[in-house]
Amino acid sequence: MKFPADFKKKYTNLLGDDAPSFFAGLQTEAVKAFRVNPLKEDYENIGYPLDYPVSYAPTGFYGSVSGKSLEHQTGYVYSQEPSAMYVAEVGNVKPGEIILDLCAAPGGKSTQIAAKLAGKGLLVSNEINRKRAGILAENIERVGPTNVVILNESPQGMARKITNYFDKIFVDAPCSGEGMFRKDPAAIKYWHKDYPAECAVRQKEILTEAMKMLKPGGQLIYSTCTFAPEEDEQIIEWLVENYELALVPVQKYEGMDSGFSRLAGNNKEVEKAVRLFPHHFRGEGHFIAKLQDKRETTNVCSNIKEKKKKEKTNSVFRSLSKEEEKLWKDFESKVFRQQLFILDDLRCWGDQLFYYPSNWPNIQDLKFIKPGFQVGIFKKKRFEPAYGLALAIKSTNVQQIIDVTIAEWENYVSGNIITLVGKLPPNGWYALRCNGKVFGFAKSVNGTLKNFFPKGLRFTI
Repeated sequence: MKFPADFKKKYTNLLGDDAPSFFAGLQTEAVKAFRVNPLKEDYENIGYPLDYPVSYAPTGFYGSVSGKSLEHQTGYVYSQEPSAMYVAEVGNVKPGEIILDLCAAPGGKSTQIAAKLAGKGLLVSNEINRKRAGILAENIERVGPTNVVILNESPQGMARKITNYFDKIFVDAPCSGEGMFRKDPAAIKYWHKDYPAECAVRQKEILTEAMKMLKPGGQLIYSTCTFAPEEDEQIIEWLVENYELALVPVQKYEGMDSGFSRLAGNNKEVEKAVRLFPHHFRGEGHFIAKLQDKRETTNVCSNIKEKKKKEKTNSVFRSLSKEEEKLWKDFESKVFRQQLFILDDLRCWGDQLFYYPSNWPNIQDLKFIKPGFQVGIFKKKRFEPAYGLALAIKSTNVQQIIDVTIAEWENYVSGNIITLVGKLPPNGWYALRCNGKVFGFAKSVNGTLKNFFPKGLRFTI
């Protein structure tokens, strides 16, 4: 790998005697890792070894996984670079919190945060780039949370509509990407000596809007995948100078470095942040800081409640018709052992049925990819379950379920039907399960399982 001359000069000056090891570390092979997903039943029952745990991420393990495996397709595993795993861990997310992942694609942090919420509270996962937001939606759907709203908004657009709302905001800011040079050498071609400073301008713009949305007393978790002090320590220095924020110490594990105070006006507080260098740490380059908001909470919170009382409807949705209510209830009672959702929390966006509790924020003026959790769709006096519903349910709550072989699973995800032999089940909808993992829905018609696996996700082994 050949580095730009300005890059070598910059980090030779910044790192001094440590610079040769730094450059040598960037020439070594990138480290691969994955997480298991506690939202799934029996979630450690996978075909990948769990012999090499990541010390700072309870669900993280070193190793690689295949995107065409049963475990990946059903959301039991998520491939994620090990340094990136630490961002969500630093956030210390608790079930019931209201979280914003502002720059969320491709979804590593969001899927990790959603697992920590354990179905309680709310995650708003946002990505401004439409194509990347689509990838984000696919990754979140596969992991199976029901309490995620996926937006495709600018930070400015969000902050105009949602203020003082989130308990925690994660800003994994768009950056110069220096920490990814080893993993993605193509990123080098975008780098020039002024690029980090240009990125820092954008990062300040994003953080300005994020602070409008942070609840007084909340926490901001800021991270980048760059080594540049302009985007790391100096951004933190700017934050604490301009907002009522205090740095919270980030726990350092073996190989992790403190933030460099000498790069931020000798402000020792910056040392509470963490730097991850590939030549010191088993992972790619990263910077993470955690900041606590110190504003008074009483007045602002009461103003939000008063504003919400004045909002009568969320015009994104409409109520279910009586016929739609019956279609859903019939499906739910036949397929499941007990009620999945309270009826008052279900709404329609066009013909699509979504779970969206009334205490979630009004997103009627915001651009979105998925306005809540998609349950299914109504079609010509019938109900079809969404693919994501299969990935969110526990098989212990399913009374109409069919177990298939791995060969039949491979056949199904490539878009083919499954022909049953022996005693045939009654016609109707069934969840499909392979090796204990629910992977989709199918409609049984006279012994043939009709394929409802999404066409855009189909693959061959």
